Amino acid sequence: MWRMLCERSDDLSVDLVEHEADGDRGWARWIAKYTFTQTGRPVTNDVRAKMRFRDGLIAEHWDSFSLHSWTRQALGTPGLLLGWSPLVQKPVRRRARESLDEFIDSES
Repeated sequence: MWRMLCERSDDLSVDLVEHEADGDRGWARWIAKYTFTQTGRPVTNDVRAKMRFRDGLIAEHWDSFSLHSWTRQALGTPGLLLGWSPLVQKPVRRRARESLDEFIDSES
């Protein structure tokens, strides 16, 4: 996912705001800013990440953020009015998964 996002964005910036690690676990908070290419709208995404480490590398990584906040920024009025709804969130998640699958296939 990270490779796809970095390769597809012309203006992605990521700021690490907070982070901590203890043994085999860690967490971070980072802010991503970019233009959502499908609408041309700017997005600022405040993300919380949890990680599990093994042999000095990230073995597992989970990100969480407000999808409603994201849809408000990326989609404009439809995201503002319905971004909390499964009617909007489900297709957004499905399209993100499809984009990732297409990217992975193109890398093979």
